[in-house]
Amino acid sequence: MSEKRFEKVYKQGAVECVEVWVDRETGVNYVYFSQGYGAGLTVLVDKDGKPVITPVR
Repeated sequence: MSEKRFEKVYKQGAVECVEVWVDRETGVNYVYFSQGYGAGLTVLVDKDGKPVITPVR
């Protein structure tokens, strides 16, 4: 499998880092946050609580 499933589409910061990743199969967006030794990943939702979905290419 040469193509990666997830694509990083946004990055902010270095020590305290926020990134947005898109699942290339489903289009679902995830937000990743890391600071020091801690990190977390969750689905990115809109104002109605529904997952943000990017059209799949």
